Order: sequence, then structure tokens, then C-alpha cells
Amino acid sequence: MRRNVARAILHIDMDAFYASVEEQDRPELKGKPLIVGGTGGRGVVAAASYAVRRFGVHSAMPMREALRRCPEAIVVHPRMARYQEISQQVFAIFHEFTPLVEGLSLDEAFLDVTASQQLLGGPEVIGAEIRRRIARQTGLTASVGIAPNKLVAKIASDLNKPDGMCCIDAGNLREILDPLPIHKLFGVGRKTLPAVLEAGIRTFGDARVATDEVLWRAFGKHGKAMRDRAGGLDDRPVEPDREEKSISAEETYDTDIRAAAKLQAQLVHLADRTASRLRAQKLLAGRVSVKIRRGDFTTYTRQRALEPPTQDTAIVSAAAQALLGAWLAAQPRAAVRLLGVGVSDLQSLRQSDLFSDPLPDPGSRLDSAVDGIRDRFGEGLLTRASRLPRPGN
Repeated sequence: MRRNVARAILHIDMDAFYASVEEQDRPELKGKPLIVGGTGGRGVVAAASYAVRRFGVHSAMPMREALRRCPEAIVVHPRMARYQEISQQVFAIFHEFTPLVEGLSLDEAFLDVTASQQLLGGPEVIGAEIRRRIARQTGLTASVGIAPNKLVAKIASDLNKPDGMCCIDAGNLREILDPLPIHKLFGVGRKTLPAVLEAGIRTFGDARVATDEVLWRAFGKHGKAMRDRAGGLDDRPVEPDREEKSISAEETYDTDIRAAAKLQAQLVHLADRTASRLRAQKLLAGRVSVKIRRGDFTTYTRQRALEPPTQDTAIVSAAAQALLGAWLAAQPRAAVRLLGVGVSDLQSLRQSDLFSDPLPDPGSRLDSAVDGIRDRFGEGLLTRASRLPRPGN
């Protein structure tokens, strides 16, 4: 009779990924207080090295606040193409150990290695080997959490950072989880934390043993679910190869933009970035959308279908410009704080119409040439003519 094997889930999180890539490519930055992100007045921190985190700087923090806390920090602009390149190498390593890989971002994934143990050893052996291969191939470090489920594995990976590994199982579950501060529990954010503390819940253990009445005061209708989480209960499977439902690029501007020509030029740039990601992932898009946020933070979205589905920059850009143009006609000279271009209704390029015109499209040839040059020399080398300022604008 076959013995049931306990689930073994790994949560692997690259350590300060963007910042670590920059340090690896530029050794003179190692050990320095390094921030990756936008340098404008409305820029935000995309990643912070461990040297700058001790000043209280963290991702998603406004850049102004980060530099107030650490004026000597070195700020570099993100290089997404480079981060994607390293991410592909890391995920290729993950797939050497199991096909059950659920990517959460470029630098984070769940792996179900339950069925891999008979051939490759226990989860701690597998986790250690994955970390070793990542270090050997990329020079970067990763932290690994090991547990019977996704919830606890993610908690575990954060307990021994950076460059560490933590295993939580039935034998030490209560010992590790119960003392953890309640703000570390998924679902407890800045807005809900005051009510939770007011109810007398300060740790996972408090939530796990709280009465229904206390849970209701703290979490409302979600009380039972939060008790289960605090107790480490989670039966969600690892979902491999989750397809992206949408791809987008957006920009928040240091100064609100009113000029229609400048807004359209910015939109072309965003459409270019979005279409490039479509081609990199070998996808076609059946719908384009535009996101517009005014200076008063009112946000609008407009969308239209793309028929047939495409990955062509010119087509995505033209559709986005038409959407923005219609919005501007109704709100001329509106002050715009943020613009975004997104695509959805994605499908694999392999599913494209078999009876489409076999002749190469000039726009597609141009996109391929631009992509090739950018891949080799960097994203900032080429600027499309449509992005250049026009005389008088």
C-alpha cells in the first residue's frame, strides 16, 4: 500500500532582487545604501538594498521620504529588461526540480516539491540545492520557506532573510507562528490593524484562540478565516503556469500635464513598452485600455477591442491614442497626473489565425528590429520618432 506523503511547499523569494541585480552588475555599489526607483518628485522606491533598509527605507515608499531618511542613498533607475532576463534564469532552475511552479512576480514563486522528494531528497535538501544553483548561475541570493502549505511557506521565507532557509512543520508550527506579531498575518493592513489591536489581538496566537465575539470585533465577517490563517491552515494548491490576464505600463508625472500633444507623446511611449512586453511573452492582445488620473486623483479608464488580436506597437498605440483623444475632447486642458496603457484578452501567438496574411507586416518588422537592438544594447538606446517633441509643443 502506497504511503501518503505530506505536502512539501517551497516559497522562494529573491533577496532585494532589483537592487541585488544592480549590485551584481556594478560591484562598486555593493554594500552601499542603494535604491532602485524613479527620481522624480512623485517617484517611488521599487527596491531597496539591505544597507538602506536599516534607515527605514522600503519598497513602495515615496522617493522623497526615502531620501529624507537616507540622504546619502544612491538612486538608480529600474532596468526591467535586465531583471526579466535574470528572472528567466531563476525560474528555469525552479523547473529543474518540479513542474509545479507558481510564479508570483519576477523574483518570487511557490514550488510544490511533494512528488520530487523520492528522487531528489527532502524539501530542505531541495531548497538548499536551489539556492546553491541560483548563487552559482546568477551570483544572487534567495531565501526559502518550507511548509506543508503556501500560507506558512510564505511566512517562513521571511523569517530568516536574507540568504536563509526556514522550515515549519507540524512539530514546530505553534512554537513559530504563535508569537508572531499580528501585522505579519496576510489580511491585516494599516487600515485594519488599529481595530485588531483594540480587540486585544497582538499575535497569531491571540487570533488562533480568540472567541467568536473578539474575532468579530477585530475582523468582522472575516473572523473565522483569519483564525484559520493564524493557525496556519491553508489548502490552496500550487497553480503552475498561471497565465497573465493583462499587461500594462503606467507613469506618474512629477508635474501634472495639460498639453494634449505632450500627453499623446507620453501615451505612445507607454504603448511601446506594453507592446514590447507582449512580444517578449509571445502573446497577442484582444483589448487595449487607457488609464487616466487627473491632478485631483479622479481616475478614468477607457477600453476598446482589437480585431484581430495583435502585438504590433503601431496598432496598440493608435487605439490607445484614440481612447485618450476622445477623453480629452470631453475634458480639454485637464491636468493629468498619471497615464497608463494596458492590454488584455491575451492569447498565445500559437493560437493566431492560421489563414492570416503570410506577408511580413512592415510594422512587425520594425518592432522586431527595435526589440533586437534593445535586447542587445539596452532599452534607452532607441526612441521612436513619434515620441520626439514636435515644433511648437
